[in-house]
Amino acid sequence: MTKFRGCIDIHSGQVKQIVGGTLSDNDSTLKTNFTSTHPSSHFSRLYRENNVTGCHVIKLGPGCDEAAEEALKAWENGLQIGGGINDRNAKHWIDMGAEKVIITSYLFPDGKFSRENLEKVVKEVGKERLVIDLSCRRRENGWWVAMDRWQRITETEVNKETLDSLSAYCSEFLIHAADVEGLCRGIDEDLVKKLGEWATIPITYAGGAYHIDDLKRVKELSNGKVDLTYGSALDIFGGKTVKFEECVAWNKDQE
Repeated sequence: MTKFRGCIDIHSGQVKQIVGGTLSDNDSTLKTNFTSTHPSSHFSRLYRENNVTGCHVIKLGPGCDEAAEEALKAWENGLQIGGGINDRNAKHWIDMGAEKVIITSYLFPDGKFSRENLEKVVKEVGKERLVIDLSCRRRENGWWVAMDRWQRITETEVNKETLDSLSAYCSEFLIHAADVEGLCRGIDEDLVKKLGEWATIPITYAGGAYHIDDLKRVKELSNGKVDLTYGSALDIFGGKTVKFEECVAWNKDQE
């Protein structure tokens, strides 16, 4: 059943909400919707106290490890961690208290999918501890995985064949619609519907949600098979259109 999942996005050591398409090596292009005065642990405790499970911490570039570790310590074995995860550090983050690790760019050296790299991470942490991030950008003929802070399009299409193949190696998928991430202009309904059709394991969708009714819409489009993350629209991240308490209430209603 569709539920609300939380996020803690960390950039340069601070919890932020960023317009996804502006994230690159050149900070002059960066558009930030919100920068928190609270430490990352504040949001971990908020999610823990309200039983919002399956939340993810994403490190957006360098200088984020300390804040990420602080978030994990505030809710040990309760949060997922992503951003620069590979076979050499995946086990470290599990040992630091992450429930699961999320991998993206490491799976796509030179923009091409590497099953060898995937198997290396699975060997380190196991399938049940692994989330595969297939965040993507829309093209005329579908959606394609985007890596390196969503700036580089890979050769991997997000479709039923891809999800079926990769689901044998992970416990769930995380999929940001990078084209609408942080814009608060609506979800990619076509993508959500397709994800509901393709889903065989849990999927969390992020990107564009700006109203509490988006939870109902995602539930309808995906037949309850896809969960939803709010970012910039949420009041705890400076948003004005979605209240955290409404999201918590939604989850309780679904139980």
